[in-house]
Parts: sequence; C-alpha cells; structure tokens
Amino acid sequence: MEIVIILLGIILDRITKLWAIKTLLSGKDIVIIKNFFQFSYLENTGAAFGIFRDKLMFLTVITLIVVFAIIVYLFKFKPSSKILRISLAFIISGAIGNLIDRIQYKYVVDFILLHYKDVYYFPTFNVADILVSVGTILLAFFIIKEDGYGK
Repeated sequence: MEIVIILLGIILDRITKLWAIKTLLSGKDIVIIKNFFQFSYLENTGAAFGIFRDKLMFLTVITLIVVFAIIVYLFKFKPSSKILRISLAFIISGAIGNLIDRIQYKYVVDFILLHYKDVYYFPTFNVADILVSVGTILLAFFIIKEDGYGK
C-alpha cells in the first residue's frame, strides 16, 4: 500500500509541476477564485516559507537522510497502524517530489497561490508540499492518539 501511495504522489506532483512549467512559466497566472486562489509560477530555491534559501546541498542531503530513515523504519518495524503507514508514505512522496526538482532544476517549482485580495499572501506551494503537510498532520494525529492525549 505504501509503495502505491508514494508512486501516485510522485506522479501527481510531477504531472502538476510539468503542467505549471508549460502553462505558467510565461508569467500568465490563472485565476481560479478572484482575490483568493490562483496558479502562479514560482521558482523556490529554499524550503517551506522560504527558509534555507539557496542551500541546495543542505536541503538535498537532509531530504535524502529523512527519506532513507523513514523507509528503514517502515521495513524494519513494519508498523501495523494504517494511519502511520499512510502518513509516512505521504511524507516520503512529497519529499521525493521536491527532491526531484532540486536535483533536476536546482529549485522547486511552486504554483499554488492562496491569498486574501492584496492584504495577505500565503507562501506559494505545490502538490509535494500538500503531501508532506497532510502526512505530517496525520502523523501528529497518530502520535496524539497513541500517547493517549486524544482520550
């Protein structure tokens, strides 16, 4: 199950990024909901929210270590929790999706832009970022549930 999730996540991320490059690289944004949601091309040389800007080698090495550690954990401990396995598969697929960009382009292709008029702009992101975020939220939910905090 994890391998299927990882492969589908990577494929979805690649397809959407290739679409963004082909469609949005020219600078023409696509407005989905005026003053709220649009597709807008951005080359991100950092990580989430622009941290570690221009630290390509650092981000690549950290990503490889994290992905390797999660894969070793999955194979070594074979967790029985479906939510744990799914959360880790989402994190791996998103991490690999952005890693592919860093290796291929030396930056990550971001294109999903949420904002409120010209007042607030959430940092531009992509499908890989969504996968990592959802995986992290599921992982937090699992940890809280397992530790008894949710009881």
